Amino acid sequence: MSREASGAHGPEGLLLHALRAPRWLYRRDLGFLLGKRFLYLAHQGRLTGLRRETVLEVARLDHETGEVVVVAAWGNRADWVRNVRAGRALELRIGHLRFAEPEHRFLPAEECRSLLIAVREAHPLGWRLLTRVFPLPPDPKNDDLGSVRAIAFRPHVPANAG
Repeated sequence: MSREASGAHGPEGLLLHALRAPRWLYRRDLGFLLGKRFLYLAHQGRLTGLRRETVLEVARLDHETGEVVVVAAWGNRADWVRNVRAGRALELRIGHLRFAEPEHRFLPAEECRSLLIAVREAHPLGWRLLTRVFPLPPDPKNDDLGSVRAIAFRPHVPANAG
């Protein structure tokens, strides 16, 4: 789930500081301590062109393809989502792995819904907690997803790679 959001719609105060704590580990090359539960994403600011960073919770990891999916609870209101949509992801780190310029895709609504259902079924207690902190649907099978979006990242494969 998104670990950083924009404006008054996102977490504030102590919760915001707690959600940003994993970034401290990645800045000190200790992100591997978080295993593959979280990923670090560096992206280019759409207005400034500057490097921006966020740490996101992994919703799904496909070990065969290397695709990792995260959920943006605030959807397009999250700065990192708008930056990825407008520009490009610069770097992704997960566990001991680093990928320069990862490719990304925004999941269609039904794939996003299936993902949320799977997360809820795999972690029912965690899901209840997440729905109290983030604007996620309590019952993703039947509820409107609202602004929730899911984004998949995978290692960049150069065009001449075969």
